[in-house]
Amino acid sequence: MSVLLVEDEAKIAAFVRAGLTERGFEVEICSDGNSGYERAAAGGHDVILLDILLTRRDGLSVLNSLRAAGISTPVILLTARNELGDRVEGLNLGADDYIAKPFYVEELSARIQALLRRLSGDRNSRLQVGPLVLDRFERQVTCRGHAIELTSREFNLLEYLMRSAGRVLTRKQILEHVWGYDFDPSTNLVDVCIQRIRRKIEFIEPAGDSGSPIESVRGVGYRFRETA
Repeated sequence: MSVLLVEDEAKIAAFVRAGLTERGFEVEICSDGNSGYERAAAGGHDVILLDILLTRRDGLSVLNSLRAAGISTPVILLTARNELGDRVEGLNLGADDYIAKPFYVEELSARIQALLRRLSGDRNSRLQVGPLVLDRFERQVTCRGHAIELTSREFNLLEYLMRSAGRVLTRKQILEHVWGYDFDPSTNLVDVCIQRIRRKIEFIEPAGDSGSPIESVRGVGYRFRETA
């Protein structure tokens, strides 16, 4: 799952990112209210973690503008314990939940999972393309009923490909989305991870004449076949 964290305290941002990444989330960080609004408005995230006290533009202003623009991405406010008035105002502006600082990452992760289950329902947690089924909340992948054991990174990459089935994704897009790195043309991280996923899928579902469900697009990147 993709998380946008809008937090201007570098230590807190690094702490949250490390903790959520360990639990399988993809975390993008924005360090001020203006850039946070721009990224949130661009979409592509499952949930937004929004600090109230931000530089350049406060979190409640960001939230108000997002909801006024019709952007319904779930928002969890990060607040100080003495900000009762701000928490109430945030909920009235359309926040879905809040968590007071300091907090444990375990609790934050549980809040995110519970919020997404409540808002979207378990039926939307499943992605299926052909015989492959990916459950985002259980973080399980099966093929014709057989479990495929994936690392957290492999799971995130496969989810990104399946969610974009039929669309060509460049290595740059994949690297930035799954690893959070700026593109380095000399790295083969994406290719190596793709090969590992292919082998694990083909152990259960041999590629046959139709080839792997993850297609290489020469000179560009990869595409997950819609009829995998």
